[in-house]
Amino acid sequence: MIASHLPAQLQAAISNRSAKQLLHDLTNLYVKHRTRISRTVYLALFLALINRVRCAINEQKAAAARAAEVRRKGPLRGSHGGEGITRKKVELNTEFFRNLLKLLRICIPGFKSRELRLLASHSVFLVLRTLISLYVAELDGRLVSSLVKGKGKAFLRGLVWWMIVAVPATFTNSMLSYHQTTLCLAYRSRLTQYIHNKYLHDMTFYTLSALDDRIKNADQLITVDVSKFSNSVAELYSNLAKPILDLIIYNWSLSRSVGGEGLFAMSLMVQISASVMRALTPPFGKYVADEARLEGEFRFQHSRLIDYSEEIALYAGHEAEKDTLDKGYFTLIKHVNRILRRRFYHGIMEDFVIKYFWGALGLMLCSVPVFLKVPSVGEAAYGGKGDHTESFITNRRLLLSSSDAFGRLMFSYKEISQLAGYTSRVSTLLEVIADCQAERFQKVMVGSSSSTGENAAVLSGRGELEESEDITFDSVPIVSPNGDVLVKSLSFHISRGDHLLIVGPNGCGKSSLFRILGGLWPVYGGKVRKPPMEDIFYIPQRPYLMKGSLRQQIIYPDTLLEMREKGITDQDLAEILNVLGLEDLLNTHSNKPFSAAEVLNPSTALSSRRTTAGLDLQAEWSDILSTGNQQRIAAARLFYHRPKYAILDECTSSVTAETEKIVYDEAKRLDITLMTVSHRRSLWRYHGWILQFDGQGGYVFTRLDGEKRLKLEDEREELELRLRGVPAVARRIQELEAGG
Repeated sequence: MIASHLPAQLQAAISNRSAKQLLHDLTNLYVKHRTRISRTVYLALFLALINRVRCAINEQKAAAARAAEVRRKGPLRGSHGGEGITRKKVELNTEFFRNLLKLLRICIPGFKSRELRLLASHSVFLVLRTLISLYVAELDGRLVSSLVKGKGKAFLRGLVWWMIVAVPATFTNSMLSYHQTTLCLAYRSRLTQYIHNKYLHDMTFYTLSALDDRIKNADQLITVDVSKFSNSVAELYSNLAKPILDLIIYNWSLSRSVGGEGLFAMSLMVQISASVMRALTPPFGKYVADEARLEGEFRFQHSRLIDYSEEIALYAGHEAEKDTLDKGYFTLIKHVNRILRRRFYHGIMEDFVIKYFWGALGLMLCSVPVFLKVPSVGEAAYGGKGDHTESFITNRRLLLSSSDAFGRLMFSYKEISQLAGYTSRVSTLLEVIADCQAERFQKVMVGSSSSTGENAAVLSGRGELEESEDITFDSVPIVSPNGDVLVKSLSFHISRGDHLLIVGPNGCGKSSLFRILGGLWPVYGGKVRKPPMEDIFYIPQRPYLMKGSLRQQIIYPDTLLEMREKGITDQDLAEILNVLGLEDLLNTHSNKPFSAAEVLNPSTALSSRRTTAGLDLQAEWSDILSTGNQQRIAAARLFYHRPKYAILDECTSSVTAETEKIVYDEAKRLDITLMTVSHRRSLWRYHGWILQFDGQGGYVFTRLDGEKRLKLEDEREELELRLRGVPAVARRIQELEAGG
């Protein structure tokens, strides 16, 4: 009752005094039992760490059990079952770290590698920058203390020393940036070279695109995603190592001033808030992987438009292609906008927690040496006003650096998620390349190949492949690109000089036969004996012409050095062109003055100069040459290489009969055994054997007498012509009889 009649100011004073007394009593109680409290805190921290490790081990065991269960049920069926190929889930799990370790072993191949030396040097400068920052924090505190106390000379000395320290500090920062960029370039070089060696080995680039559906945009993966992965790894080391090092050193220094208990309490609050943030963080790694995939698909659609521009233009399909491109682009943009929205809301949460909430916790921690007299905690802070200032400024500087380090460590989680996306895509590329080299293909099939168990059994089998001087197929199934078995069991044998003509309707297996001979497709059964790759040369209907000189078109895929090693000169190439009627391509002259030797024999000098200049001419040959001339260039390439066997796939369809005769006569003169796909009757005389497919799974392999078959064919056509005239003759006879 009496208290209720006291003035409000007096009641507030009593309450305030009680709060101060309560705080004083709690402080004394803490000081009295500080040792026990510290031991309890550290024991709890140790137990929490053990529990965290135990949970991580259990999660890893559970993930391994799930993976084993998936393997027990069977792998994803692609080429054998027709099921779709599911996309990997991108997340920070054991698979990510395992794939990252594999890629890092490629980027850093050994202890003596240049990359490891760069990494060690980078680490030295990271430690040096942290130590310089720690010293700068102490120097900052002394400068402010001297300023507050009015010590002018001490302040000037500190300021001069500040500028001296700035020299190694700025040099260290520049070296860190240089090392990070150099590491990125070194990682990319190692990884790109490794992928090129795998991708361009043993026709993998072909099997990856033709026999497997998992990778649709290998060009983007090799050029773009490898670069982003290398940059992300190089940045991540600096963004992880520096904050972790800063946290250890700065927090150790802070614990000497404010006590380990206070630092632990603040760390606990930070950990709780960080866990909440992590739980609310969207799966940015998956978003990055999906964005890269959509970028690749959009780029692939544009490349298809360029590759098939003529066909699309003839069909007037620009509107349909525009719809397809617009759909791909807007799908990409929709996904990017979704990522931007998620990052916007996530950024608001991150800024509030990291910059303001953690900043308030830090200010409370810095106030401990100022307001609380805890023994052995910042003893130097309890002298006078200036000492309080120096302690606060130093601790504040250390705390800001520690908070910045922890903030960068938290932000690095997003970078790790992005790295997970790049790691997944690059690792998938390497896994698919390894599967293709081991002939483990996954391809979504349509039609009968996806539903017939017999086809699946054929596709899952593998036959034998041996090297031999002759070509032998023994019970070999012929399979279409879609997986349909066109011929269940093909058997034939040809030797050197047994020129073979292959005929049959479209889709009967002719191209598949050549892919097996060329080593592009696996042998699905039976036994194939054939010469090595260098003894078989393939000329398609539309030859491949690279961008470069005329000489490069003829000697492809040889280099100029390899041509010289074979003893072939430019004059030999000119003679090949003359045989094929392409001498006009050499009509390019040089205005260089004659040498003394050339003056003595001007006609020979002019001819040699014309040859060399013409062969050096650079052009986009597939654009400036007609289809017929391109096929003649392909024939020149055949005459240059002089293989034992040549596969001619309608390679003279656009040249005259005279040029065709020159090609086949010259090929036979060079002792090249010909395997020709063509329906031209004029080519029968050049072949002694015929392999004829009926398009229904059957075939006939027999000798071919070209002259006799031509006569029989002429006789058949003459009889057919006469038979077509029989009805007209019969009608005329009836008319005559009726008129009589």
